[in-house]
Amino acid sequence: MSHNLQFYIDGAWVDPVVPNTLDVVDPSNEDVFAQISLGSKADVDKAVAAAKRAFDTYGFTSVEERLDVLSRVIEVYKKRSKDLALAVSREMGAPRQMALDSQVGIGLAHLTKMVETLKNFQFRHVKGNHLVVKEPIGVVGLITPWNWPLNQITCKVGPALAAGCTMVLKPSEIAPLDAIIFAEIIDEAGVPKGVFNLVNGDGPGVGQALSSHPDIDMMSFTGSTRAGILVAKAAADTVKRVHQELGGKSANILFPDVDLATAVSKGVAGCFSNSGQSCNAPTRMFVPRDRHDEAAGYAKIAAEKFTVGPADGANTKLGPVVSQVQFDKIQDLIQSGIDEGATLVAGGPGRPAELNRGYYVRPTVFADVTHDMRIAREEVFGPVLAILPYDTVEQAVEQANDTVYGLASYIQAKDLQKARDVAARMRSGNVYINYPQWDAGLPFGGYKQSGNGREYAEYGLEDFLEIKGIAGYEAAE
Repeated sequence: MSHNLQFYIDGAWVDPVVPNTLDVVDPSNEDVFAQISLGSKADVDKAVAAAKRAFDTYGFTSVEERLDVLSRVIEVYKKRSKDLALAVSREMGAPRQMALDSQVGIGLAHLTKMVETLKNFQFRHVKGNHLVVKEPIGVVGLITPWNWPLNQITCKVGPALAAGCTMVLKPSEIAPLDAIIFAEIIDEAGVPKGVFNLVNGDGPGVGQALSSHPDIDMMSFTGSTRAGILVAKAAADTVKRVHQELGGKSANILFPDVDLATAVSKGVAGCFSNSGQSCNAPTRMFVPRDRHDEAAGYAKIAAEKFTVGPADGANTKLGPVVSQVQFDKIQDLIQSGIDEGATLVAGGPGRPAELNRGYYVRPTVFADVTHDMRIAREEVFGPVLAILPYDTVEQAVEQANDTVYGLASYIQAKDLQKARDVAARMRSGNVYINYPQWDAGLPFGGYKQSGNGREYAEYGLEDFLEIKGIAGYEAAE
């Protein structure tokens, strides 16, 4: 039986209080292939009440009990990995193998890392005659996006379960099917009823109700800065904690000493990964002015190697972007680059010539980009790279930091000490030197309008905990 039109509340699949359906569109062909139900405040109230009841028990479980819960979830997650991959691929356009290896794989990495973290985490310590305790914050509302859906579900649900919190999840209504499967995983794993609840819906219908709910103790949100502001405003009246992981416009500074061909080609690959739909994508490439044309040439070669096609295509490297809305936004920004005088090196407006249906974007590279252009300042969220020439590294750092965002920065340099010196000056939550491997143990989150709080491993776990000081816990000598 499909649960697409139901919600998971208090350990059971239930129908919405008020029937209201939404089509789920396959971005590879623009066909409707599923429907979900959209929830309302009434559904949120039911889910929050279930989570509040469950917290009375789950909030006081032992570490061993919570480790057992997480371990059971991991086992079922592995069993359902191909189902998850197919759902992600169809709902947001990730190429099939990438969906399995990266989209589903990253979720498994987070859950596994959380087990490791929980085994070694210290929830209490004696300080003089007193005790300092870290306790679950309570009932949490989780809002996750469509671009890396399982990454964001697992790096919120994992630490919430580990902390002893209970929760209500609202996934993106654009890519909701993987979350429904995740709820089935939770159910099969035997997570106690009410601990995890799923209510599908949009921002005005469910996101607002969660964020403003008096019995929600914390909101954890990942998405656009615009939507993050709305969540924070809705949460303000109840003074709940709000954790936000928002947009980005990440700089990639290539030092004069790098192997330019390698640094540029890897930078293009990083920018275009997931069809450019990553909040920490290195979308602004700063290169020495006297090597600008050379860098543009390497970027053109790299971009033209990316085969665009349907998610189930055997040779597809770049699938479609997620929706018509996203496609139109990207097209507007590509046109703005042309209109504002940047040099179009590769790609450009419109779909690839051989594709006339589906939300396909041509892998696009602009050179001669200036700091004031829209493509240098606005988050494109598509496979579009802006190359900006610099005269000094100092100038590159200044322009890299001159943005409302602060999620990630990238530095490529042979001289590691110089790279470290610049890393210390970057105003971003993460700095990546010389394209390192991704690490689930590194804190993730942003400065400025890229958000607040941190996710992954112990850093994510900390965000779901309150700190209590118990004075006089030890007898005075």
